[in-house]
Amino acid sequence: MAAAAIEGKAIMKKLKNEAGLVKEALRVGGIYAKKRGVGEFESTDSAKEKVEFLYRLLVHDKLIQPLVKGQADDPKRRHKLALWMSKQLPGDHPLNQG
Repeated sequence: MAAAAIEGKAIMKKLKNEAGLVKEALRVGGIYAKKRGVGEFESTDSAKEKVEFLYRLLVHDKLIQPLVKGQADDPKRRHKLALWMSKQLPGDHPLNQG
């Protein structure tokens, strides 16, 4: 992850198409969770709940590195999911263009 330390705080470099990558990660992650038999997203689940569930599942399955304890807030989880999704997509995919 591209990060710079400024006064002891890490700053995430926002990905181009990050919102689209997160949306795709939730779509693909929902399919992954269902096939794995651990649950599925409901229409009543908020986006924040979906992000947290998928982040925890991917960390549990060792598909992504966990964030530092106490720093796993929603924007950082979304960023992790976007990074994960960008690595799953082919390099010439429209969401990886920028």
